[in-house]
Amino acid sequence: MSEAIYPLIFLVALAYASVGHGGASGYLAVLALFGFSPKEMAPSALALNLLVSATAFLAYWRSGFFDRRLFWPFAVASIPAAFLGGMLPVPLGLYSGLLMAALLFAAFRLALASTPLRSEEEMVHPPRLCLALPVGGGIGLLSGMVGVGGGIFLSPVLLLMRWADARRTAAVSACFIWVNSAAGLYGHLSRSGLDVVSLWPLVVAAFFGGLIGSHLGAQRFGEIALRRVLAAVLVVTAFKVSRLAFG
Repeated sequence: MSEAIYPLIFLVALAYASVGHGGASGYLAVLALFGFSPKEMAPSALALNLLVSATAFLAYWRSGFFDRRLFWPFAVASIPAAFLGGMLPVPLGLYSGLLMAALLFAAFRLALASTPLRSEEEMVHPPRLCLALPVGGGIGLLSGMVGVGGGIFLSPVLLLMRWADARRTAAVSACFIWVNSAAGLYGHLSRSGLDVVSLWPLVVAAFFGGLIGSHLGAQRFGEIALRRVLAAVLVVTAFKVSRLAFG
């Protein structure tokens, strides 16, 4: 394994944790660039996601931004769906297509990092249960299949629908990512193993990146330039992955 992978994993964890995300889509991009197989990519990204999203959640929770009432309707539907998605044997072409879409979506969100988010003073309203449950279930199923925690899908929904302000979105997304990653990883491990020995150096890099990024994010520090660079990496990798999807 090339040593160049470690600083990339560190930067991904730092950038994503600063906005309350675990970074799975970024890890998938890096792993794809370094030739990991789809069988290895999803569980490895989810394992790193567990660590970084937990770090991000703790930082935002300590700052008082976590809203349990907003979190649980999405989580209660997403957890079993993410487990099911992780168990599904996804064909290589479909997996690559879903991964490419997830990477492009993440790149789009990162490229808009400089767009002003809704202020905490702006009126927000919690979602109805009849909306939150299917949204959570759909995000969980897709996240489990692709090998991401779902934050890249949940965050824009919460903001665009005015269900939460920016900081509460980050806190809820971090916790949502953790439970989805745990369920998805369990689903993947139920049908395939995970090489923990080769993964631990990546875990160390992700831990320190997530620790720094979550601290900076909770203190309202932005890494706009870094996110834009990462967005470019995601776009390039998405087109590389497209070769697997479309030949």
